[in-house]
Amino acid sequence: METSIIILILLSAFPAGYFLAYLTKEEIVAGRKWFIYLSVICFISAFIAALSSIEIKLKLAVILSLFYIIIVSMISVYLSWNTKFVKKN
Repeated sequence: METSIIILILLSAFPAGYFLAYLTKEEIVAGRKWFIYLSVICFISAFIAALSSIEIKLKLAVILSLFYIIIVSMISVYLSWNTKFVKKN
């Protein structure tokens, strides 16, 4: 049961990423490098959290939150390269 909830929460990052990218079409091209930086920092932080000695439930919550941010950021990076999605004026 807990695993399916975790999967559903992480899958909800995809529509959230597309929705945020849709709302910020003009900014995602200019902020592409910042989304990449954010993803790398979150990935490194998740790795450090996985190696830490904090309680397992807190560790899981931190890691899942960071992976949610990574998914949303990488969707913005992906869509920033899509010329049909981002129309240049």
